[in-house]
Amino acid sequence: MLEEILEYYPDETFLKADGLDSAVIGVQVGEPMRLIYSVSKVIEHLVTEDEMDLEDALEHFEFNIRGSYVGEQTPIWCDDMYMV
Repeated sequence: MLEEILEYYPDETFLKADGLDSAVIGVQVGEPMRLIYSVSKVIEHLVTEDEMDLEDALEHFEFNIRGSYVGEQTPIWCDDMYMV
């Protein structure tokens, strides 16, 4: 998805979350343009690629990824993961 977005908006500069390109699911159009990431795909990446257990992955995501504000182009985190 990220490659298609970058192709479609060649003149735009997006702020990306390191190592999470596969979790991009869309883009917010407007000012500023921001990438939208799937929380479930981020968690899946942390569990499979970074070999975290689910609890550690959730904690890492909340405090180190979602909790990081890096300016007005900070990515959007789509909460598409629901646990009972």
